[in-house]
Amino acid sequence: MSILSLIQQVNITEKVKHAPNAAYQIGIVIGTFLPFVILVGIAYWMYYRAKNRNENE
Repeated sequence: MSILSLIQQVNITEKVKHAPNAAYQIGIVIGTFLPFVILVGIAYWMYYRAKNRNENE
């Protein structure tokens, strides 16, 4: 995967406007927000483990 593909700006409103049906719109929304939710979950998990490690010492 190239670095250029990681920094591309995706216009979600245009994709939703030109979506063929509602299922495609739902897929766009899920695909857009799911990576963010996963990263937040991983960050919280790391914080929780670090907090518990400090309390156990």
